Amino acid sequence: MIKFFILLLFSLVLFSQSGKGQSTNQGVSSDEPMIDNGILTLKLDLTRGGAISYLSLSGSIRSIVNIADEGRYIQQSYYAGKRLDRKADGQSPHWSPWSWNPIQVGDAYRNRAKILDFQKSGNSLYVKCIPMLWDMNNRPAEAEMEQWTTLEGSVLKVRNRLTCHRTDMIYGDSIRNDQELPAVYPISALQYLYAYTGNAPFTKAVSDSITVINLSSGFWGRYKNVSEHWMAFVDGNQWGMGIYNPKCDYFLAGMAGVPGKEAADGSTSYIAPVKKEILYKNCVYEYEYYVIIGTLQEIRTRIYELHSGSN
Repeated sequence: MIKFFILLLFSLVLFSQSGKGQSTNQGVSSDEPMIDNGILTLKLDLTRGGAISYLSLSGSIRSIVNIADEGRYIQQSYYAGKRLDRKADGQSPHWSPWSWNPIQVGDAYRNRAKILDFQKSGNSLYVKCIPMLWDMNNRPAEAEMEQWTTLEGSVLKVRNRLTCHRTDMIYGDSIRNDQELPAVYPISALQYLYAYTGNAPFTKAVSDSITVINLSSGFWGRYKNVSEHWMAFVDGNQWGMGIYNPKCDYFLAGMAGVPGKEAADGSTSYIAPVKKEILYKNCVYEYEYYVIIGTLQEIRTRIYELHSGSN
């Protein structure tokens, strides 16, 4: 499912122009709420469902999150049920057949998610939105997405929740799908990929330098036995972004386009911790993940600390 989604996504959007959307949140004074803890600066985009749109070192204007189109950012996206041909109902022919697929930012027609609530408290931001069905034209999903984001030193801690209350009778209700938990798009200037894929996790065994698979080959790289539950893209100084989800030991990762590009460029890196889950028509699904910024050694050290704290 994700293979089909990602391959079509980049063939469609890498060469398209990004449209300008209207803010859907009338009650919030800023469309880009920010928190800065003196180490990192974080921004959400309230015109795009509150997705994470900016992450930089404090005092820097260089974000390491790619936002070239609505398929990027750091955002929630889920899959449920079977793939259907709904072109007669307005489904995009580029995304048919397709499953029930709520997206935090918006849909393939660039209709944006509706913000229901936003709160800021200290170094934490909370947002709640009604996501859009990716393949359909302006069809809000029968669901809500919530996101809690907190800066803790060099770590961004994120809790995501999907609440489903579907009334449809067409997609089915007991199909296990791969879920991106979440989909993360670092800038392609972070071009070197690392992980630990051995059989002695959390023993400080040497991490692995991973060959970066380009999407032009047909798909991202697939990585099993990611036994420390993290992958990281770094630059030539081994500084960059790590993604840690303690629920996942299977990851997708790779690059679309060319290395050396920045937040607004078409080229991007990509990481997604992946887990198979059934999302029932009426359910609540929740998970946590962490984004760690620093050198490769600093990233791994913080992940070890997070791991020890969870035991």
